[in-house]
Amino acid sequence: MTSPQNDPAPQPPQGHTHTHAHTHSHGPAAPVSRHLRKVIAAVLIPFATAVVVGLIAFWPGGVPDHERTGVGFDRQTQDGKVVQVVKVDCADVNAAQVPPTGDTSTPSGREAVNEQEGECAKATVEVTSGDDKGRRFVEVVQPDAPRQLKEGQGVVVAYAPDAPRDLQYSVIDVNRKIPMALLAGIFALAVVLVGRMRGVMALVALAVSFAVLTLFILPAILQGSNPLVVAVIGASAIMLAALYMCHGVTARTSVAVIGTLVSLLLIGLLGSLFIGWAGLSGNTDDNTGLIKGLYPDIDMSGLLLAGIIIGSLGVLDDVTVTQTSAVWELHQADPEMGWKGLYRAGIRIGRDHIASVVNTLVLAYAGAALPLLLLFSIAQSSVGTVANSELVAEEIVRTLVGSIGLVASVPVTTVLAALVVSADRTGPGGTQAATAAPARTGRGRRRKKG
Repeated sequence: MTSPQNDPAPQPPQGHTHTHAHTHSHGPAAPVSRHLRKVIAAVLIPFATAVVVGLIAFWPGGVPDHERTGVGFDRQTQDGKVVQVVKVDCADVNAAQVPPTGDTSTPSGREAVNEQEGECAKATVEVTSGDDKGRRFVEVVQPDAPRQLKEGQGVVVAYAPDAPRDLQYSVIDVNRKIPMALLAGIFALAVVLVGRMRGVMALVALAVSFAVLTLFILPAILQGSNPLVVAVIGASAIMLAALYMCHGVTARTSVAVIGTLVSLLLIGLLGSLFIGWAGLSGNTDDNTGLIKGLYPDIDMSGLLLAGIIIGSLGVLDDVTVTQTSAVWELHQADPEMGWKGLYRAGIRIGRDHIASVVNTLVLAYAGAALPLLLLFSIAQSSVGTVANSELVAEEIVRTLVGSIGLVASVPVTTVLAALVVSADRTGPGGTQAATAAPARTGRGRRRKKG
């Protein structure tokens, strides 16, 4: 009790040091003044309201019914199980004829020879779901088939009600439900163990994203709504839910939301311009052709643009949150730094992020299109010919438009965060301003004494 009285001089620096440490270690993670809260709310509340109104106005109420064609994914399917597999001579079960010349230089010729001379698998498959549960049928598997059946294996079988009874069922795929569910469980466990409560919220946000995609975006497009409008509304709803659930309702998150929104608008404008300019129809393979055949009123080029927007959203969230957090931490480390200094320091961090994210995005699309690129390589097509084909041009436009949006999100988000956090430093009525003032005064007293 007597030591502070006998030696009063060191006491103010000790008290100041404690106050300064408390302000930065335990203060609000994203301090904002009352004025800035009002400004951010003035931007985000109308935006969120518009998203809710859009969800209500375009809510589809389910996927429209249609008569099944029995083609591709548009087939009735049931679960099945392989109960027996026996090896048989292919000549006994195949009706294919070897070419009279014995020519095996063509794929069809080689296939015919294999079907006559090889050893095939004759699998007995039992239907394990649906009205015909317990019914059995025989599936012949050729020796060069990419998918070989094993006894006890779960399979997916297609049902064709109009076909002859012996041909109504056929195996179309392997049942992967158990390994896929196990992998999803391992993923969820890893996220929760590492992320803890933040990881739990990330999984909840992921569930919300899938719900918006499956209950709103896809059915609304099938109902005939404009794919671009639906994608913008759905992506905005996903963005608001995911960012605020994972990162909290703070000014830091709000700045990331605004930066993401600006970048999505840029992606939408550029995508619309170049899809139209390049004459991309969006109808380039069997799946898109089937969709167009079942729902002729769907705007396939609009569907392509919607895919670009939704595909870019996930990476955009990562970039904008990272940049906003970087600027906030820079401000916490040096509260005296102005918005220009914060922007310059933040953009240096952002340049590294841009390089890695763009490379990741390009490689992701290249990996998805690898079989297609391999076919072009086999055909020895020139780079110009490959790039000009609609299949590849779609991926190029998708990649470059998304990458431009990602690159633009870095300076946009960084400058927004720098302006907000630097203005908040002296904002009237803010908690941060109230606690930071004594710290600056203390530093001034020490400099004056020195």
